[in-house]
Amino acid sequence: MDVRYINPFLTGAVEVLGTMASVALKPQKPYLKQHEASTGDISGIIGVTGSGAMGSISVTFTFDLIQVVMKNMLGDDVSGLDDEVKDAVGELTNQISGAARRHLAQEGLSLQAGIPTVVAGKNHTIKHIVTGPVLVIPFEGPQGKMIVEVSLVMIKTK
Repeated sequence: MDVRYINPFLTGAVEVLGTMASVALKPQKPYLKQHEASTGDISGIIGVTGSGAMGSISVTFTFDLIQVVMKNMLGDDVSGLDDEVKDAVGELTNQISGAARRHLAQEGLSLQAGIPTVVAGKNHTIKHIVTGPVLVIPFEGPQGKMIVEVSLVMIKTK
Protein backbone atom coordinates (compact mmCIF):
# COMPACT_ATOMS: atom_id res chain seq x y z
CA MET A 1 0.00 0.00 0.00
CA ASP A 2 1.33 3.41 -0.99
CA VAL A 3 2.58 5.54 1.94
CA ARG A 4 0.56 8.46 0.52
CA TYR A 5 -2.53 6.47 1.45
CA ILE A 6 -1.28 5.48 4.92
CA ASN A 7 -0.23 8.83 6.38
CA PRO A 8 -3.78 10.24 6.20
CA PHE A 9 -4.91 7.58 8.69
CA LEU A 10 -2.03 8.39 11.04
CA THR A 11 -2.81 12.09 10.85
CA GLY A 12 -6.59 11.62 11.10
CA ALA A 13 -6.40 9.42 14.19
CA VAL A 14 -4.02 11.74 16.03
CA GLU A 15 -6.08 14.83 15.09
CA VAL A 16 -9.44 13.38 16.13
CA LEU A 17 -8.35 11.89 19.46
CA GLY A 18 -6.32 14.98 20.31
CA THR A 19 -9.13 17.40 19.46
CA MET A 20 -12.18 15.45 20.63
CA ALA A 21 -10.78 13.72 23.71
CA SER A 22 -7.54 15.54 24.63
CA VAL A 23 -5.70 12.25 24.27
CA ALA A 24 -2.16 12.30 22.87
CA LEU A 25 -1.35 9.13 20.95
CA LYS A 26 1.91 8.27 19.24
CA PRO A 27 1.87 6.09 16.13
CA GLN A 28 4.00 2.97 16.31
CA LYS A 29 5.48 0.94 13.47
CA PRO A 30 2.78 -0.30 11.03
CA TYR A 31 2.64 -3.98 10.10
CA LEU A 32 0.51 -6.37 8.05
CA LYS A 33 -2.19 -8.22 9.96
CA GLN A 34 -2.04 -12.01 9.77
CA HIS A 35 -5.37 -12.94 11.42
CA GLU A 36 -8.88 -11.62 12.13
CA ALA A 37 -8.51 -11.40 15.92
CA SER A 38 -8.73 -7.96 17.49
CA THR A 39 -6.08 -6.69 19.87
CA GLY A 40 -8.49 -4.49 21.82
CA ASP A 41 -11.84 -4.49 23.53
CA ILE A 42 -14.13 -2.50 21.22
CA SER A 43 -13.90 -1.76 17.49
CA GLY A 44 -15.67 0.43 14.98
CA ILE A 45 -15.61 -0.77 11.36
CA ILE A 46 -16.59 1.34 8.37
CA GLY A 47 -16.70 0.53 4.67
CA VAL A 48 -15.32 2.99 2.11
CA THR A 49 -15.81 3.18 -1.64
CA GLY A 50 -14.80 5.51 -4.41
CA SER A 51 -13.74 5.68 -8.01
CA GLY A 52 -10.16 4.70 -7.16
CA ALA A 53 -10.49 2.25 -4.28
CA MET A 54 -12.76 0.28 -1.99
CA GLY A 55 -12.31 -1.38 1.36
CA SER A 56 -12.78 -0.84 5.05
CA ILE A 57 -11.24 0.80 8.06
CA SER A 58 -11.44 -0.29 11.68
CA VAL A 59 -10.57 1.56 14.87
CA THR A 60 -10.03 -0.54 18.00
CA PHE A 61 -9.66 0.74 21.55
CA THR A 62 -8.46 -0.95 24.71
CA PHE A 63 -10.92 -0.58 27.56
CA ASP A 64 -8.44 1.61 29.49
CA LEU A 65 -8.24 4.08 26.62
CA ILE A 66 -11.97 4.24 25.86
CA GLN A 67 -12.60 4.95 29.57
CA VAL A 68 -10.33 8.02 29.35
CA VAL A 69 -11.80 9.09 26.01
CA MET A 70 -15.36 8.93 27.38
CA LYS A 71 -14.38 10.83 30.52
CA ASN A 72 -12.63 13.55 28.50
CA MET A 73 -15.35 13.85 25.85
CA LEU A 74 -18.51 13.54 27.92
CA GLY A 75 -17.45 13.67 31.55
CA ASP A 76 -18.79 10.13 31.97
CA ASP A 77 -17.17 7.40 34.06
CA VAL A 78 -17.38 4.14 32.13
CA SER A 79 -17.66 0.78 33.84
CA GLY A 80 -18.53 -1.34 30.81
CA LEU A 81 -19.00 -1.39 27.07
CA ASP A 82 -22.59 -0.15 27.08
CA ASP A 83 -24.59 1.45 24.24
CA GLU A 84 -23.25 4.93 25.00
CA VAL A 85 -19.65 3.68 24.62
CA LYS A 86 -20.57 1.83 21.43
CA ASP A 87 -22.16 4.99 20.00
CA ALA A 88 -19.04 6.99 20.87
CA VAL A 89 -16.75 4.42 19.21
CA GLY A 90 -18.93 4.48 16.09
CA GLU A 91 -18.76 8.28 15.99
CA LEU A 92 -14.99 8.33 16.56
CA THR A 93 -14.54 5.77 13.79
CA ASN A 94 -16.63 7.98 11.51
CA GLN A 95 -14.60 11.07 12.43
CA ILE A 96 -11.21 9.35 11.98
CA SER A 97 -12.40 7.99 8.64
CA GLY A 98 -13.61 11.45 7.62
CA ALA A 99 -10.34 13.13 8.57
CA ALA A 100 -8.35 10.50 6.66
CA ARG A 101 -10.64 10.79 3.63
CA ARG A 102 -10.13 14.57 3.55
CA HIS A 103 -6.36 14.04 3.48
CA LEU A 104 -6.72 11.28 0.86
CA ALA A 105 -8.72 13.63 -1.36
CA GLN A 106 -5.66 15.89 -1.43
CA GLU A 107 -3.75 12.91 -2.87
CA GLY A 108 -6.41 12.45 -5.55
CA LEU A 109 -8.27 9.56 -3.91
CA SER A 110 -11.92 10.41 -3.23
CA LEU A 111 -13.76 7.97 -0.95
CA GLN A 112 -17.20 7.90 0.62
CA ALA A 113 -17.94 6.03 3.84
CA GLY A 114 -20.81 3.90 4.98
CA ILE A 115 -22.28 3.68 8.48
CA PRO A 116 -19.96 2.27 11.15
CA THR A 117 -20.60 -1.05 12.82
CA VAL A 118 -19.33 -1.56 16.37
CA VAL A 119 -18.15 -4.89 17.79
CA ALA A 120 -17.21 -5.30 21.45
CA GLY A 121 -15.81 -7.90 23.79
CA LYS A 122 -12.57 -9.68 24.50
CA ASN A 123 -11.25 -11.72 21.56
CA HIS A 124 -13.71 -10.28 19.04
CA THR A 125 -12.78 -10.54 15.37
CA ILE A 126 -12.67 -7.97 12.60
CA LYS A 127 -13.51 -9.09 9.09
CA HIS A 128 -12.71 -6.51 6.44
CA ILE A 129 -14.93 -6.33 3.37
CA VAL A 130 -12.24 -6.89 0.74
CA THR A 131 -9.74 -9.68 0.37
CA GLY A 132 -6.26 -8.31 0.50
CA PRO A 133 -3.63 -7.05 2.89
CA VAL A 134 -4.71 -5.35 6.09
CA LEU A 135 -2.32 -2.70 7.34
CA VAL A 136 -2.29 -2.27 11.11
CA ILE A 137 -1.28 1.11 12.54
CA PRO A 138 -0.86 0.85 16.31
CA PHE A 139 -1.02 3.93 18.54
CA GLU A 140 0.11 4.17 22.15
CA GLY A 141 -0.45 6.72 24.84
CA PRO A 142 -0.19 6.84 28.60
CA GLN A 143 -3.89 5.97 28.87
CA GLY A 144 -3.90 2.91 26.60
CA LYS A 145 -3.74 1.69 23.02
CA MET A 146 -5.68 2.21 19.81
CA ILE A 147 -5.30 0.26 16.59
CA VAL A 148 -6.31 1.52 13.15
CA GLU A 149 -6.62 -1.13 10.44
CA VAL A 150 -6.82 -0.19 6.78
CA SER A 151 -7.79 -2.61 4.04
CA LEU A 152 -8.00 -0.90 0.65
CA VAL A 153 -8.01 -2.40 -2.81
CA MET A 154 -7.14 0.02 -5.58
CA ILE A 155 -9.55 -0.05 -8.52
CA LYS A 156 -8.26 0.64 -11.99
CA THR A 157 -10.43 3.10 -13.83
CA LYS A 158 -10.75 3.35 -17.58
